Amino acid sequence: MHIAVYCSASENIAPEHIELAGELGAAIARRQWSLVWGGGQISMMGAVSKACRELGGETIGVIPQRLAEYEFADHQATELHVVDDMRVRKALLDQFSDAFITLPGGAGTMEEFFEIWVGRSLGFHEKPVIILDPTGFYTPLRDFIEHLANQRFLKPHQLDHIVWTTTIEESLDACIRNS
Repeated sequence: MHIAVYCSASENIAPEHIELAGELGAAIARRQWSLVWGGGQISMMGAVSKACRELGGETIGVIPQRLAEYEFADHQATELHVVDDMRVRKALLDQFSDAFITLPGGAGTMEEFFEIWVGRSLGFHEKPVIILDPTGFYTPLRDFIEHLANQRFLKPHQLDHIVWTTTIEESLDACIRNS
């Protein structure tokens, strides 16, 4: 199974987030699954890929040329795809992946999460969309999404297409259970 992980490349975040990414990468490798991620080697991106590889896992990175230098492309990846732009990056992440796990992140992480969730809601794919949130980082987002539903800006089935998890094992199990 190929698991896409959306996460931060910011170097100014709390260490607990970087540790979580590393723990997820290791857990993906222990299941003998493959990691698909944004191709960076710093912050959470670097932690998830390095931990996966350290336990023998396959890592497939996709990074736009413009970000390859800024995010310091991870040339240790099993496969590293350097592409022209973000649209191509997201398309390949989608194409290469069987499920999507979102870790804490900023605007880029949110943009990727929303795009893949909307795609699932509209029936463009049937892949699981999972948020791994052991610390309550995404509580305001969950409240906002529920607010959208309460105001009827979302259809009830759209809420069903997000799996909210609090542990790594729960998130990985959801990759199978919800596919």
